[in-house]
Amino acid sequence: MSKHVATITWQREGAPFTEARYSRSHRWRFDGGAEIAASASPALVAGPWTDAAAVDPEEAFVASIASCHLLWFLYLASKAGHVIESYQDDAEGVLGKDADGKLAITSVTLRPRALLAAGKPASAAEVDALHHAAHEECFLARSVRFEVRCQPVH
Repeated sequence: MSKHVATITWQREGAPFTEARYSRSHRWRFDGGAEIAASASPALVAGPWTDAAAVDPEEAFVASIASCHLLWFLYLASKAGHVIESYQDDAEGVLGKDADGKLAITSVTLRPRALLAAGKPASAAEVDALHHAAHEECFLARSVRFEVRCQPVH
């Protein structure tokens, strides 16, 4: 078992709070020292009370699942003797209404594209099998209530 710590900080800075006219911009600080500008999604909160350039929680949620998949894929590919030169995933999450009519991320689709080194090429079926295995190992994808789809791009 391991702990993972994030410190979230926000300051009102004199804004009219009870009228919801305050900034949603805040900071994420992680135990390793990384610090990230965060804010509400501009799809949910209008400007000037959000920062479109900052990471919003929905984006971070999707990125976390995609990153977990990436790390398992790289590990499993290395164990299988493949060399991965590059990897890109244009992951997408959908914010919609759940069965109770509440806003929720209702699906995440991963679209990973891995470039293997020419030394030991892998067939599309082998790469798909690696993605399937990585998907099965990704504990973040297994932690959510909805299906996380993986659609490798060749």
